[in-house]
Amino acid sequence: MTRDNSFASRLRKLVGPNVVPRLWGDGLQAAQDDPVSLSHTLLTARGQASGVAIADQVLSLIEGLTSDGIDRYFTALRVEFEVDLDEVLAAAERARDEGPTALKALQLAAEPPRQELFRRLNAAPGGTARLVEVRRKLLAALRHDPTLAPIDADLRHLLRSWFNRGFLVPTRIDWHSSADLLEKIIAYEAVHAIDTWDALRERLVPTDRRCFAFFHPAMPNEPLIFVEVALTKGLASSIQSVLASPREVLNAEDADTAIFYSISNCQVGLAGISFGAFLIKQVASDLKAELPNLKTFSTLSPVPGFAKWAAAQGIPTGTLAPGQDNLVPAAATYLAEAKDDADRPFDPVAKFHLGNGAELHRINPDADLSEKGLEQSHGVMVNYLYELDQVEARHEAFAASGELAVSRAVRTALGRPRPWGAARQTGVRADVDQSDL
Repeated sequence: MTRDNSFASRLRKLVGPNVVPRLWGDGLQAAQDDPVSLSHTLLTARGQASGVAIADQVLSLIEGLTSDGIDRYFTALRVEFEVDLDEVLAAAERARDEGPTALKALQLAAEPPRQELFRRLNAAPGGTARLVEVRRKLLAALRHDPTLAPIDADLRHLLRSWFNRGFLVPTRIDWHSSADLLEKIIAYEAVHAIDTWDALRERLVPTDRRCFAFFHPAMPNEPLIFVEVALTKGLASSIQSVLASPREVLNAEDADTAIFYSISNCQVGLAGISFGAFLIKQVASDLKAELPNLKTFSTLSPVPGFAKWAAAQGIPTGTLAPGQDNLVPAAATYLAEAKDDADRPFDPVAKFHLGNGAELHRINPDADLSEKGLEQSHGVMVNYLYELDQVEARHEAFAASGELAVSRAVRTALGRPRPWGAARQTGVRADVDQSDL
């Protein structure tokens, strides 16, 4: 006898054979195979058990869609699960006439039904992680269909709530972490590639190295973001010195500086939902408690858009080679003065760290002589300094007026002659991966 493992059979076991026909009528087979129809059904389901089962089926169907199928599903989300403008306007009229008592109805009318759909999908087994994957597909679809932006705004709004700092769990990763987790660190490292297990060991085992990650209870085996830290004496000025092998290992108790040299976001579906600021501040606080001798907390960061910007300014490449006088002043100009349409730093990494209250402290030539480093930044890297007693004030100043914290050394570089002229906008964007953001 063949066992019936269909969705309809499983749902009947959960909610009873007489309930299923009321959910779909005679269209059960068509509905259970169509994620759009089933999504509409999910919004009308009243029972908790049936809702969970339907949500699971919707996500399973989405996961099995072809690229054309997922495009059609996202189009349906945009068209069929949008607010009813007439209903919103009517609710607004009632709120104007009736006052605060009618505001709740206005709020409900103004929320797109797809937000409630996402909430209900989140109740499915593994729903949160599966919705993160849905957003990864949505971001890919957005590249060729910008009309899907309202869907992303709704899903991003919910993910920001579900992944707020209160839910994030900081964890130190070391050589004794699970092999599965260590493999993910190798795979997700987006700044300075880890090519072998021996290379990973050199970043985790020595007493002057640390690695920390954030996890979410709904995704306990998936790091959201991780940061690699080098404990040093004084500021590190090149990634070559940090990743040298072999090298002299420093006793952690003798270090006075913590260098955050690699920050990697792990989940593409959470792009734009930043955890880096929280993680840096958490790790700095934890390290300070563990090692009171630490006085300085700084990054050693890439400058991903510098080479493209310099080319757009017409700065001859030969004048930006290592050792050339133009290199540091040009990099300082790019980082401190080149702004986007919102009058924020054009460079995404600069925007991230300066917006989090760090200081643009030092520009290091010859700091990344890898092929990627030379191609994207002419070998330049930057120390962004996190002075823990000034971070909040600097963050507030940046948020309020765009004020940047810039060191005296960088200001001096900004004052040097500029044969290329003033910084200007060109529309050139850096090819930034999920790193150092």
